[in-house]
Amino acid sequence: MLDLQRLRALHAVSVHGTVGAAAAALGYTPSAVSQQIAKLERETRTVLLERRGRGVRLTEQALQLASTAQQLMAIVERAETELEERRGVPAGRLDLAAFASAARGLLPAVLADLAVRHPALDTRLTEVDPHLSVDLVAKGAVDVAVAHDWDIARLPAPPGVEQAVIGDDLCDLLVPAGHPLAGRVSVRREELAGERWICQPPGRVCHDWLVRTLRAAGCEPHIVHQADENPTLVALVAAGLGVALIPRLGRGALPDGVVEVPLDPMPVRRLYALWRTGAARRPAIAETVRTLRSHWASASRHDAP
Repeated sequence: MLDLQRLRALHAVSVHGTVGAAAAALGYTPSAVSQQIAKLERETRTVLLERRGRGVRLTEQALQLASTAQQLMAIVERAETELEERRGVPAGRLDLAAFASAARGLLPAVLADLAVRHPALDTRLTEVDPHLSVDLVAKGAVDVAVAHDWDIARLPAPPGVEQAVIGDDLCDLLVPAGHPLAGRVSVRREELAGERWICQPPGRVCHDWLVRTLRAAGCEPHIVHQADENPTLVALVAAGLGVALIPRLGRGALPDGVVEVPLDPMPVRRLYALWRTGAARRPAIAETVRTLRSHWASASRHDAP
């Protein structure tokens, strides 16, 4: 009989792409995951992983087995949901995924609250890019994800995944203190032609929003610096190297030399909680979503001007 934990390890590698990433998601060491898959190979008498450079590739047989593992995990999830629903108390392990600024500005308070009120609930947080989180939920790699979208790129919920709005995160234009726009009450997007922009790399939602929005306003953005983390973007603005558009959630206090100026209309990104339909009745899911929404007011107000 195939061991479910070994199947879970193989499924994690198929979802996350590497043994190391799978180990981080499962809370194991890479060595432990490799050992689980090696045992599964012996049990099935099948090669499941092949070396490719410094990484690994799943064989055809492994991909088929990983798909079966996902189905088995869904059955186990339904059984666990029914038991937890009967008890009526949030319990067991709950894996959460959140993008960087939500993991920094919202999740610490949420996780601490859940730990105090529901000691039988074992929550685990992983920081992931927002565009990956929906797929992780759909494939059963995480139980709840916190993701976001903008008005130009709505967040679709595929079949089998449900979502609820957490709240709206406002975004401000950040400029150096000596910038001509620093003293303005508000700035229209059409006035931003010729600015030197600091933003996230291409492929990120924030980058795509900036490019599309400014082009729609008749401005071709002149992007001079790119960085993944918002604190780095703020530091580059503080050094007088350009302007940036940064959401308030998790931004923290602005350093000396940086001024926020509202755009008119103000950009907004919407935060969502996502979970699988099959687990919707699980008390831990409902309580986590409720706690996310209840903490949003204080998290979104923290950095407001």
